[in-house]
Amino acid sequence: MAKVLTIEDDAAVAEEILTTLGSHGFATEWVDNGRDGMVRAMTGGYDAITLDRLLPGVDGLTIVATLRSLGIETPVLMLSALGDVDERVRGLRAGGDDYLTKPFDVEEMAARLHVLLRRQSEIDAEPSRTLSVDTLELDLAARTARRAGVAIDLLPTEYRLLEFLMRNAGQLVTRGMVFEAVWGYHFDPGSNLIDVHLGRLRRKIDVPDARPLIRTVRGSGYILE
Repeated sequence: MAKVLTIEDDAAVAEEILTTLGSHGFATEWVDNGRDGMVRAMTGGYDAITLDRLLPGVDGLTIVATLRSLGIETPVLMLSALGDVDERVRGLRAGGDDYLTKPFDVEEMAARLHVLLRRQSEIDAEPSRTLSVDTLELDLAARTARRAGVAIDLLPTEYRLLEFLMRNAGQLVTRGMVFEAVWGYHFDPGSNLIDVHLGRLRRKIDVPDARPLIRTVRGSGYILE
């Protein structure tokens, strides 16, 4: 039974989340403020976390960024009334794995948690091996990347994006394919999430004097060459 921590200051929203997750077979715990939520997230051994963006004490962005800085990779589904693209990007950049705008359908929330947990279980089951393209290497066991022997510091979403591109090296992948594989839901043509993360990833992997690896095929998608 997957164990989920819900950090949410609105009692009515929290009750709806806990009821729905319980009906889907999740074991749930609830914390109503950011400070206690961060402590619980750091020590509780949870399989996933639902995290409100705006919290008393410590805000959601600070919580997820702190977890990632400590090497805690528990999947985090961020929930927020702040639904514009810039806010979604901020949440994902901070280390969130997915972002759902309030008001939301609790069944969709549960489905997204199932996707995050399935993705994590696939990562945990992956045999110890390395993906290599040119001088770029991705260690699937350690979840680390190197280019020409130099370590690359990747956020969780950047790692998943790079892994997907490397698994499909030399093949054209569409924006829709990237969105489904990395974020786990259908492509939103109005979103610039892919562009933002690809831009950051390019800057990290294209080290000085190295051949650029990610090519944009205008109107079609991307190729890791």
